[in-house]
Amino acid sequence: MVEKKSKIIIVSGPVIVENGKVLLNKHGDTAFYKFCGGRVEDFDFSLIENAQREAKEEMGIEIEILDQRPLIMYSQKDGLTDVILVHYLARRLGEIKPGEDIREWGWFDVNDLPADLAPNIVPALRHFEFLSITD
Repeated sequence: MVEKKSKIIIVSGPVIVENGKVLLNKHGDTAFYKFCGGRVEDFDFSLIENAQREAKEEMGIEIEILDQRPLIMYSQKDGLTDVILVHYLARRLGEIKPGEDIREWGWFDVNDLPADLAPNIVPALRHFEFLSITD
């Protein structure tokens, strides 16, 4: 019998909010809206550099990190894979030009978010004080 080996995935990406609206997209093999961001593939780069790379790849934008202290969240996938999400508050620089793997994207009112959200969206918006604890 071959045992499945556990692994660790680290994901880094920006949280971008402008005028009370958060930038979200749908890409990859998931059906829900999420922040732009992705798996750290090269550990010679920092988490901030990874977030910057992902914003450029997915949305065609540069970003400025507004808070060096990220929100860090942990979850487990398939009972074997540890997933660590690292989100930085950031400001968009330039016009959005979505990458080819982006199926949908948009600016969503933080007080009227779609139902099909990744589980990290609301906690991140609370962490960066765009939503209150009771929202």
